Amino acid sequence: MQPEIIHATEELYRANPDGARATPAVRGRLVEGRAELSAGAYTWHSDLPPALGGTGSAPTPTQYLLGALAGCAVAFIHDTLAPQLGITVDDLTVVARCRADARGLLGMDGAIPDLEEIEIEISVATSASAERLAALEEVWRARCPIYLAVIKANQASVRLTQLEPARAT
Repeated sequence: MQPEIIHATEELYRANPDGARATPAVRGRLVEGRAELSAGAYTWHSDLPPALGGTGSAPTPTQYLLGALAGCAVAFIHDTLAPQLGITVDDLTVVARCRADARGLLGMDGAIPDLEEIEIEISVATSASAERLAALEEVWRARCPIYLAVIKANQASVRLTQLEPARAT
C-alpha cells in the first residue's frame, strides 16, 4: 500500500505545493539538570557525560545528531525511497559515527569542538540489482534532509535573551 500512498501524496502536493511545506521545531528546556526536548506529542531528554558537567542520564546531542542521520537513512529509504523506486527492502541497518574531542568542548588549547569524519554505513538486504541499489543511494544522498543539513553549510541565527532569575518560594 505504500506506493499508492506516496503517489497520492505526490498528486496532492502537485496540486497544492504549500501543503508540503512545514516549519518543524523542537523546544528545549532545563528540567532536573538536563535538557527536556519536545515536539508535538513527543518528549525526550538529552544530557552530557559527567566529565563535561552533565549527569550522563540521557543521550548526548551528538548521539541525537548521529541518530537523526541513521534514522533518516532507515526510515526514508524503507518508507519512501524504496517504494518510489520499486525496490523491496527485506532488512536495513545503519551505523552513523564521527570523531569528537571533548577537550574542544572545554575550550582547551589545541582541540576543536567540531564533529569530524562523520560517516554512515547503510546495509540493505534486498534482491535488487547493484545498479538499482546505487540509484537508491544516489537518490538518498540527493534528498535526505538530515544528510543534506550535515554536508551543506547552513545559515543559523542565534538569539540569546536574559530572563529574570527564578525566585525561591
